[in-house]
Amino acid sequence: MDGANQMHRLSDAANGIVRVLFEPGCAGCGQLLDAPLRRAICDNCWNHIEPVAAPFCQTCGDELAGPDGLTDRCARCTTNPPAFSMARSAGRYDGPLRELIHAFKYEGRRLLAEPLGVILRSAGHDVLANADAVVPVPLHVIRSIRRGFNQSDDLARQLKLPVWRALRRRKHGPSQMKLPAAARRRNLQAHFGLSARTLAGERLGRSLKGASLVLIDDVMTTGATLEGCARVLREAGAADVRALTVARTVVARPPRPAVPLHPSLLRH
Repeated sequence: MDGANQMHRLSDAANGIVRVLFEPGCAGCGQLLDAPLRRAICDNCWNHIEPVAAPFCQTCGDELAGPDGLTDRCARCTTNPPAFSMARSAGRYDGPLRELIHAFKYEGRRLLAEPLGVILRSAGHDVLANADAVVPVPLHVIRSIRRGFNQSDDLARQLKLPVWRALRRRKHGPSQMKLPAAARRRNLQAHFGLSARTLAGERLGRSLKGASLVLIDDVMTTGATLEGCARVLREAGAADVRALTVARTVVARPPRPAVPLHPSLLRH
């Protein structure tokens, strides 16, 4: 017990020193963190992340307008089934989760990959089950150099599965977030291809045939990026391609009460 108490006191002291010297703020709200060495977000922001609420489309994971019992798929997936068999997201791209993703992606706060990975594993249990590997959505080399890292790659490494960097982005252009849905789909048709390693016929290329893969990205909006990546993997021989993202935009946004993340996730 004495050893545990000593470690606790040392931890408190270290957190206190960092707090005084650097005044680190929560990535979600900016509030000064009590224990910055434990987590880069405060408990309040963590507990106010809005998960995607049921009922949701069994294919793309978007919230459905209501439990009418007539269909378990949205109109888009019913009319034009995507190349991925299933997509899930941990939460709505709104509020604290949106701020956390922006801090992670644009402010270089890469320590956020760990807590975001916690909610990814929780929300993506069914998607990750029996998968051979996770495949991060690639950045173009120019954007990767400018940003200094690929946020999808950092997230993929949190999921305790082999990470196959099987894809490359061929074209560099404006952020897809700024484009309407139809333009985004057209813009992405030829943006992705197999990585040079895969094309060279190395072990990864052979492993794609018959593999069950999970695409990993930070945000799903129209699904066009995931669709483009999934098509390349399926054409390369993958038997199944699923998708998992931290957040997604919700088309219908039904007015349901938000259920906070389970408090036990805070302890991981």
